[in-house]
Formats: sequence, C-alpha cells, structure tokens
Amino acid sequence: MFVVQLLLVVSMNLWRPTYSAFMLATEPGVVQEYVAIDHVSRNLLAAVMFHEDQEFPVRFHAFDWNEYVARVEGHRAGEEDPSGSTIHQQVAKNLFLWRDRSVLRKGLETVLAVEVAPLVEDVKVLEIYVNVAEFGPDIYGICAASWYYYNRAPHDIEQWQAIELAGLLPSPGHVSRVRGAPGGGIDTTVDGDPTSAYTIANAKRKLPRYFAEHDLDFVRTLGVEGFAEPSPGEPDSCTAMPEGVADRIAREEAG
Repeated sequence: MFVVQLLLVVSMNLWRPTYSAFMLATEPGVVQEYVAIDHVSRNLLAAVMFHEDQEFPVRFHAFDWNEYVARVEGHRAGEEDPSGSTIHQQVAKNLFLWRDRSVLRKGLETVLAVEVAPLVEDVKVLEIYVNVAEFGPDIYGICAASWYYYNRAPHDIEQWQAIELAGLLPSPGHVSRVRGAPGGGIDTTVDGDPTSAYTIANAKRKLPRYFAEHDLDFVRTLGVEGFAEPSPGEPDSCTAMPEGVADRIAREEAG
C-alpha cells in the first residue's frame, strides 16, 4: 500500500488532473478544464501564493512543523485556525480526500502533503492547485473561473481580477457571476451569506501591498519566467471559453 501511495504521488509530476476527489463528490454540473501553468497569468499565480501560502516558494517541507503543532493544539482547544493549510496540504486534500474537518482527514492530509513536498516539483504542485481549487459553486480551476467571471482566458487576468479570484479560495461557495454585465464580475450577494464577500474584501486589503513589495518575485522563484502568452490550438492553453462555462452562463442569464 505504501509503495502504491508513493507511486501515485510521484506520478503527479506527469498529471493533468481533470477531476479530483472534491469534484467527484460534487453533484453533476462541475465545470473544469485543465490549463498548463505557462498559460496562466503571473498575476494570478502570485496572488494565490500571497494569499494562501507566502512561504510556498522558499519552504522545502510541506509546512512548518512548529506552526502545525500549534494548529493541532488550537484545534483540540476548539480555537479558530489562525493560518489555514499550506498549498501542499490543500492539493493533497482536494485531489485525494474529502471535505469535512475530521481528525482522520487532517491526519491523512498531513501524511500525503509530507510525501508530495519532496517528490513533486513546486511548480507542478502550484499548477495542479490552480486547476483543482474551487472558485465558486461547481466552478473548479482557473480556466473555468477566468472565463466564467471575467470573459477572459487565464493568461489575460489582470492584477485586480487575480486578487478577487485569490480572495475566493477560502470561501468559494457564496458567489455567482454578475448577470447582465458583458464583462461579467463576481456577485457576492446571491444567497445572503457574506463569507465570500468578506474573504474577497480581505484579499483586496492585503494583496496590493504584497504586489507593491514583491511584484512577481514569488513566481520567478519557482522558475516561471516571462509572461503568459496566448497559444491558440496548443493543448491545455484555455484560449477559448470552455463549453461548460458557456452553457452555464447561458442558463443563468436565461433564468
């Protein structure tokens, strides 16, 4: 079993996952299309790391063990988690596990993340993360999210849009596309729950300062140079709106 698990983790270096455990557990209607990291806006990649895991580009391990122990002790005491999971942990959780916050799931997440960190290149971990992360109800991955919210390919995402999308990651369940607007946008008033609006507002407060201080240094640290360019016809380029996104927008506008 351990050997199979290691082989599965190592194979992530070659994966282009179009499904994850989270997606499989969601009702039919999931919209996702894989996009290679070369075709993802550097603004988006930087915003995700700024918001979700600022140590990701420079940390060798999946997480800081002292912080992890503090989180475990806080969880036992019933305290709110002050830091959240690292990108390695979130990738392990999204790909292989389930949503609840049980001790069992957190333990498995930890084991898998520890294995992923030394065996899978960081740039590949980030690519997988932005492709399997949930950006809205049934909207997974930046290819679907960029087209759904902004009518833009992921290579064309501007800094302010990247900040909003990164702000969705902690709480993607209470948003929709703005209806009737040619350029789209994120509507945080769809169900009366303010959680997603709060996390986006928090990102808008914090991330401009990180961009001002670091620009795209976080991205270059991973070896992702230059700027994302459109490559029509190239596999995994997401230069056209996915059919599932177009169908969903049409249904929402008609309803």
